[in-house]
Amino acid sequence: MDNSTHVVDRVFSILEYLSLEPEPKGPTEIATAIQLHKSTVHRLLSTLCNRGYVERTGEGRYHIGVKLVEIASNHIDNLELQTEARPLLNELREALGLVVHLGILDHTEVVYVEKMDISRNLRLYTQIGMRVPAHCSSLGKCLLANLSGDDIDYLLPKQKLERYTPNTITSVQELKAHLREVRLRGWAIDNGEYIVENRCISAPIFDYRGEVIAAVSASGPESLLTEERIPTVVARVKETATQISRRLCYRNP
Repeated sequence: MDNSTHVVDRVFSILEYLSLEPEPKGPTEIATAIQLHKSTVHRLLSTLCNRGYVERTGEGRYHIGVKLVEIASNHIDNLELQTEARPLLNELREALGLVVHLGILDHTEVVYVEKMDISRNLRLYTQIGMRVPAHCSSLGKCLLANLSGDDIDYLLPKQKLERYTPNTITSVQELKAHLREVRLRGWAIDNGEYIVENRCISAPIFDYRGEVIAAVSASGPESLLTEERIPTVVARVKETATQISRRLCYRNP
């Protein structure tokens, strides 16, 4: 076992020990419990505190930090999200005859966590796990629109955004204005902004805390998702997003 593996093993020993203790523990107690030198425990605790995985009390004792809780919560949310969403996504696909996606935000990209094609003849070149730029996808715009202004400023670059088609928004200021509209109306559209002659309509999904954790979309070529169909598709996608949110115990205030 090399040194880096030893360090990882020791970090997990600390985290596992603290996770089972109902009260914060001091460095000496931790070192004794997991059979490590106190200086080693001090060093590892300092790193864990800096990353938010462990927190130090005013008395110099330690307990599990919010970062670890947040990671576990996000993982549980994603598992529950896919389980609750899958039957409703299938209904959406059958009702509209369009490809359906479920996506989450990772910095400035959307990650597809679920996809349902409608037939072998109509399949988008996407797959579960694929990443697409948030600024030119309807899923991404839904998810960005529900962030705080500070978070958006942090995520979006100061220079122009990458252009994928003639319809791609490449100005940060223009995108911010667009995101405000998306938030007000509760849905977003990608009108050939990532793939030419392809449309996609999305709506956000809320969890029990009232936070947007994902978005659902219906996509297809302009020949299927015509201008005339947009209102119908918007209504159905929003309804599906609402149903999924309710299954995640969201209550609209």
